[in-house]
Amino acid sequence: MAVQRYRDGGGARAVRALAVTGVIAVTAGCFGGDGASGAGDGSGQRSVAAGRPLDLLDRAAGVLVAEGGAETRTSMETAAGGTRVTIRGQGVYDFRAQVGRIKVALPEGAGGVDGHRPITELLTPGALYMKNRGAGVPDGKWVRIDTTALKDGNLVTGGVTDPMAAAELLRGASDVTYAGTTELAGVTVHHYRGVADLGRAARAASPRSRGALGAAAKGFSKDAVPFDAYLDEDGRLRKVRHRFTFSSEGPEVSVVSTLLLYGFGVPVRVELPDEDAIYTGRIRQG
Repeated sequence: MAVQRYRDGGGARAVRALAVTGVIAVTAGCFGGDGASGAGDGSGQRSVAAGRPLDLLDRAAGVLVAEGGAETRTSMETAAGGTRVTIRGQGVYDFRAQVGRIKVALPEGAGGVDGHRPITELLTPGALYMKNRGAGVPDGKWVRIDTTALKDGNLVTGGVTDPMAAAELLRGASDVTYAGTTELAGVTVHHYRGVADLGRAARAASPRSRGALGAAAKGFSKDAVPFDAYLDEDGRLRKVRHRFTFSSEGPEVSVVSTLLLYGFGVPVRVELPDEDAIYTGRIRQG
């Protein structure tokens, strides 16, 4: 396996290759699709392996937009003060419209949740809608949150990192290691490790993602976000894991957010709630 490191400093890229041996074992969820050669973004790229990692990661969000919809599975593990909590989700997302619907399952013992019912989340540019959000919210009502006003830009608040934001974060990559190929449910993928800069990602993001990522760049205690990204032969992002760090009133909090994408091309329909279905009162905290 060849490991290559790519750095971008002021536009200049130095490449250093190291010959090593080893095997990468990756645990994955259920994926659809195949590993056919050739890029799906019309770039004429013959193979992902032949491309420059920094360029491939920069184009990853655009490739997903060309695909349209996709199914997704998410997980978010939070560690603070020796306590770990994992939140899981599953749903669909439309990368062209940047809207999605994900059902989030909270772990046992999570406070502020009536009967541990799953939370339905509707993701839109600049806003997050949540149903069954927590104690004090009437049944059938939604809570609307302005994601550009959140300190984390909703990268972690909702228990799900918006899929488009997760892809756009890769535009901020400046230090990337190519770690070879592996398989996700029979699909060949190329594994890249790196660090993304939140500020740089926000500046390079599409207009509808820029506000939330800009808020995150100001709110996190560390601008550097380590990641592992897996692209298939068409340059489609199949899996990405980000490691966020931020400070709260207590100890520093570490969050590992993982996004799995499959079933590309699936139709996605998201209906936003009417104004009279949105709860504007106080939400009790657990």
